[in-house]
Amino acid sequence: MPDRTSRVQRVPTSADRFDAHPAEPNGTGVLLLAGSSGRVEIGRARLLAAEGARVRTMRWFGGEGQRPAPHEVPLELFIEQITLLRGSCDRVVIFGTSFGAEAALTVAPLCPVDAVIAVAPTAVVWAGAHDGALSSHWTLAGDPLPYTPFDHNWTPDADPPAFRSLYSSSMQRFPESAAAARIPVEKITGDVLLIAGGDDQVWPSTRFAQQIISARERTGLRSTLVSHPDAGHRLLLPGEQPAAGGTRMARGGTPKADAELGERAWPEILRILDRRSA
Repeated sequence: MPDRTSRVQRVPTSADRFDAHPAEPNGTGVLLLAGSSGRVEIGRARLLAAEGARVRTMRWFGGEGQRPAPHEVPLELFIEQITLLRGSCDRVVIFGTSFGAEAALTVAPLCPVDAVIAVAPTAVVWAGAHDGALSSHWTLAGDPLPYTPFDHNWTPDADPPAFRSLYSSSMQRFPESAAAARIPVEKITGDVLLIAGGDDQVWPSTRFAQQIISARERTGLRSTLVSHPDAGHRLLLPGEQPAAGGTRMARGGTPKADAELGERAWPEILRILDRRSA
């Protein structure tokens, strides 16, 4: 069997990462992860750095020496970056969107962080596809994590496709796989901030957020949810403009509603970034 761990590129090349350093550091380091767009979130990194955080944003697939798609991506890639941030920061936060939120929530039980910020989160690990092969989004020590497969009977009913019903029907069709793929969020010892739009057409992120909250509440752990009924899959923080690119799909929301969600979430994000309020 090939050694999948050899796929890990421990430090992304300069083309696949961006570091934002604050003028007045507050002691918080942030690992910032995009979703299926695969982008390096330079603008958002600068926005967070303006509030005192030292931010590394990185490409985690499609870069030099990396997996070509969100398919069997080694979690060690993120663990290594968290460890590096821990060496220079008092606190470490992992901030992810969509598939990046899945990565953040999946890594946090394995490599303790002080907080997780998950935008458009999922409560389970999902399948990824590459060259016709279906497997987990993630591996650990070379082994794929349990994942929820896709309902092969699903077909899109709109153009561009809205995948929300695919993710819902897949969980209904494969309940045992979904249960095995549940992310153990109750093992996250740090703060958890969930941000979700009620009109998310990619997947049911508000429902996933409630499942995460319930799982943590059963073990006495609190989480914070910020939502907006008309916002979609993408978040617009104060000063951000709507993003382009990524996989062609319906994402829901409107620029106005996505920005209103960002305005609601921003005070909670600042609370997590500020070590004095932790």
